[in-house]
Amino acid sequence: MMFLDDPLRYPASIRVMVFTTLRRRLLAIVIMVSCMVTATCCADTLSLHARSQVNTGNAERPSFASKTETLNWEAKETAIVVCDMWDKHWCAGASERVAEMAPHMNQVLLRARAQGVLIVHCPSSVVDFYEGTPMRKLAQEAPPVETTIPLKPWCHIDPSREPSLPIDDSDGGCDCDPACQTRQAWTRQIDSIEIHEGDAICDDAQAYFLMKQRGIRNVIVMGVHMNMCVLGRPFSIRQLVYQGQNVVFMRDLSDTMYNHRSSPYVDHFVANRLVTMHIERYWCPTITSTDLTGKPAFGFNADK
Repeated sequence: MMFLDDPLRYPASIRVMVFTTLRRRLLAIVIMVSCMVTATCCADTLSLHARSQVNTGNAERPSFASKTETLNWEAKETAIVVCDMWDKHWCAGASERVAEMAPHMNQVLLRARAQGVLIVHCPSSVVDFYEGTPMRKLAQEAPPVETTIPLKPWCHIDPSREPSLPIDDSDGGCDCDPACQTRQAWTRQIDSIEIHEGDAICDDAQAYFLMKQRGIRNVIVMGVHMNMCVLGRPFSIRQLVYQGQNVVFMRDLSDTMYNHRSSPYVDHFVANRLVTMHIERYWCPTITSTDLTGKPAFGFNADK
């Protein structure tokens, strides 16, 4: 420190050496700050490895090949839709799989929320549980918008757009033995998925109105069940694709309602993969949670 007070007391060679050292340290600090700024900027951009199934044949004889591309989405222009992650399902097996999946999903939402992604919780038919909360009001206060394609309360299969699903879920899809009795068992979203201030809650096309209000063009859909609500709900894949949003489906954070005793008589988790490929072929690309967490994708313990 004395050198800094009176540099002329020291030989020129010492002064040069100290000056060089200080300059190197200053340069290191500048580089470190630059890297921090760059990291912050990159943190606001989501890099998603999106997989789709491309038809390399023709309409009469389709042949599909897997294709992966990297999507770079601005976080502030992106929303995550959490579809029907209820506290309980009428099917015991479905309830168990949701409970197993939910903590991992919560970690994804924490990471996405911190980056500026809008989280839209959509627990269908139980949003009254949240009436009066800031999160519910946030969705309710979004003004309606005109749409070229009419908004639908449920988006059924359009044969001109997609064939029938690759699994038979006509029996409700309960994989338990004996099968569970159908009823409305859900009362709210499962509480292992946190709802924060700044999130939104709805179960209808209001989700799309909120996205338009916020200038959100990109949507990540996750939740259950991919062969039913994830495709058909008014806030989910078919509807959002119809309205021109850029949509991807997080394939490791979902499940099907499928009974392995029904066609095509495969393991439950094989059915998950079959429906995932259907979505990739006819609706939107899929990603995994790794893109947001940097950790291995989620997998059910029973999926061997």
